[in-house]
Amino acid sequence: MSSIAPSTVVVAPPPHSDQPDSLHNVFVYGTLLADDILRVLLKRIPQSSSAVLHGYQRFSIRGRVYPAILPVENERVTGKVLFGITNPELYILDMFEDVEYEKSVVEASLLDGSDKLRALTYVWNNNRYPGFLYGEWNFESRMDEFVQMTGRFVEELQLPEPKSRVATYESFYHKEGGDSPLIT
Repeated sequence: MSSIAPSTVVVAPPPHSDQPDSLHNVFVYGTLLADDILRVLLKRIPQSSSAVLHGYQRFSIRGRVYPAILPVENERVTGKVLFGITNPELYILDMFEDVEYEKSVVEASLLDGSDKLRALTYVWNNNRYPGFLYGEWNFESRMDEFVQMTGRFVEELQLPEPKSRVATYESFYHKEGGDSPLIT
């Protein structure tokens, strides 16, 4: 594997923004590439543009249908930048990405040839399980299941004490009464 790139800048989201109407660009590279997922989470499909994030690599996560990215020199991740994400939408994305990821500021290169663009993205932060990350990631075969799980997550957000996305994910993907995940 290539050597690790310089660390990213971690952005701690304020509980309440001073600028309620501020809009954000968000680089997405995994399940959030799917319009069906965005529609369930945000109740709309934001304007977007294909993009590349240099200095990072996308990995599969053992036992999960969603991927992770980490800084890795001389690597790149294809994805897209979502434009015009509102503060309430960013909060939903923060809750969806949960504690396994850190929100970071990155520079993404739009594929339309324009200059680099500052955007937020979610970088893998779960170091509890070394060896969880491996190989390339493929989402297509699990898309319908993940859309259903995302719907459950959105329902949970409406409850007084909602489950985290990870807890929702784990309860959805584990067989009832057992510890083995539905995915391998």
